[in-house]
Amino acid sequence: MTPQDLQAYLHAHIPLSAAMQVQVEDVTHDHVLLSAPLAPNINHRETVFGGSASALTILSAWSLLHVRLRESGVAARLVIQSNRMDYLKPVAGAFAARSSLANAGQWPSFLRMLERRGRARAVVLADLLDGDALAGRFEGEFVALGYGGN
Repeated sequence: MTPQDLQAYLHAHIPLSAAMQVQVEDVTHDHVLLSAPLAPNINHRETVFGGSASALTILSAWSLLHVRLRESGVAARLVIQSNRMDYLKPVAGAFAARSSLANAGQWPSFLRMLERRGRARAVVLADLLDGDALAGRFEGEFVALGYGGN
């Protein structure tokens, strides 16, 4: 899936991503990098609203699993079950989120569990970035439901 394809999907199916002006910067098998400008995500202190920062990391993490499932030819509903967000510093400009699997080796067992039981869980991490500086850390557990070919 190209960055343009993922961005179009997000904007069409998750309207908040369009309102935040989320852009897909990079998509690989190992990570998804999303960015957003400050203006539509600003708070009363003229920094990034915490909810926008959290939403961008969740979108990045969800997108990584979405892309991997599509690459694997698996149709499944993907939902977040739980998450934790640590904010390390305020961000006063454009910001980004880069996701990766907490354990890259979990993917084959995730797919087997999804096929066998129709349900599987995966933990995804995402770094909130202020330029090259780490501004926050996200960890979320996602559940895939259902199984079938695309």
